[in-house]
Amino acid sequence: MDTSKVQVFKTAGRLLTGENASYLLAEQMQHFNITRPLIVTDKGVLNAGIIDPVLEHLRSNEIERISIFSDITAEPETKTVEDCRTVFDRDDCNGVIAIGGGSAIDTAKAVSILNKPSAALSSNSQKVSLGDLFGENLVPKRTTPLICLPTTAGTGSEVTNISILLDINDELKKGIVSNELLPDVAIVAPELTLSCPPSVTAASGVDALVHAVESYLSKFASDITRPLSLQAIRMITESLTTAYQEPNNIEAREQMATASLIAGLAFGNAGVGAVHALAYPLGGKYHLSHGVSNAVMFSHVMRWNSESCPDKFVDIAIAMGAPTDGSINNSSGSAFVINKIKQLCEEVAIPQHLREFDIKHEDLKDLSESAIKATRLLRNNPRELSVEDIKAIYEEAY
Repeated sequence: MDTSKVQVFKTAGRLLTGENASYLLAEQMQHFNITRPLIVTDKGVLNAGIIDPVLEHLRSNEIERISIFSDITAEPETKTVEDCRTVFDRDDCNGVIAIGGGSAIDTAKAVSILNKPSAALSSNSQKVSLGDLFGENLVPKRTTPLICLPTTAGTGSEVTNISILLDINDELKKGIVSNELLPDVAIVAPELTLSCPPSVTAASGVDALVHAVESYLSKFASDITRPLSLQAIRMITESLTTAYQEPNNIEAREQMATASLIAGLAFGNAGVGAVHALAYPLGGKYHLSHGVSNAVMFSHVMRWNSESCPDKFVDIAIAMGAPTDGSINNSSGSAFVINKIKQLCEEVAIPQHLREFDIKHEDLKDLSESAIKATRLLRNNPRELSVEDIKAIYEEAY
C-alpha cells in the first residue's frame, strides 16, 4: 500500500487563543496534574511584571509551589538548558510552563525532554544527554508535561516540534527536531504581549512574516499549509506597523498574536528555507537575535527565490495588499513583495544591511560555509543554492 502522499499535520496537543486566555492556565495544568511547575521565562518579561498576573492566577487556584528560571539569553544556549534542568530536578518540579519569547519557549521545550532517570520509566525513556538529541527524531518519549504561553508575536515556537539552541563552543545554532517537542498545550493570549518592547515587537513580527512567506514557498507546502501561510501574511502586513507604533492597541496585538500562531502552524508542517539558513550563522557568530537575523536577510533571499517561482510571488503580493484586478504579473508581483518587505522593515526600524550590524566583510566567506551546512532548511527552499550563491546573497545584503 502506497502511503507516500499521506499528509501529517503537527501542532500542540491543545490550542487556546484570544484575550484573557492566560487565565485558563491553572485549569489546563490540572489536566496534566502539574502541581509543582517550573516557569521558564526571561528577565525582561520578569522585570516588566508580565508574569505577575499569571502568578497571582496560579496562587488563587492554590498552586503555591512555583519555581522560576529566568536566566535566558537572547539566543538560547545549550548550557542554559542544562542549568534550567538542574533547577527543575533540584526543586522536584513536575511540569514546565514557558512564558516568554522564542528563546524561553525553545529552552523550556528542550528542558522538558531531558527525562529524569527513574526505575519507573520504560527503557525508551531513560535520561539522555542534550548533545545526543540534535538532529531529527532522536528524542525518547517525553514524560514531563509542557505548556507554552508566548509573550511575543513572532516565533510560533509554541506549536512547532523544533528547538533551536546555540552551542557557544563552536558558534553554531543547532536544532532538535522531534514531535516530542510539541507542547501539550499552547495558550496564545494577546494580553501577554502588551508590554513587549517596540524593538522586540518589530523583530518578532518580521520573523512571523518570514515564517509565513517561507512556508508558502517551501517545497513541502501542502493544501493545508498554503491557506494558513497566506492568511498569516495578510494579518501581519495589516497589523505589524500598528502594533509597533501603538503598543497598547489590543486589537493589533491580538491580530499579530493570532497571525504568529497561524504562521507557526504553517511552517511547523511545511518548513522554512534559505532565509533561516543564512540567518543562523549571524546569530551564532554575531549573536544577532533570531528575528533581526531573519529580517536583514529577508528581502535579499526573496529576490533570489523569486526567479524560481514568480507565480507564487503573485499570490504573496495579493496577500500583502497588491491589486486584485489582474494588473499584478510574475514580474511585478516579485517586485511588489520585495518592496513591501523593505517598507515594513523600514517602518519598524530594522536595518536591511549587514554592515549596519558591524559584521565584517571578510567573514562573509565563513558565514556562507556555515549556512550551506543547514541542509534541513535549504532542502525546503524553492531554489537550490550553492555556497557561491549564498556568498553572493550575503554580498548583496552587505
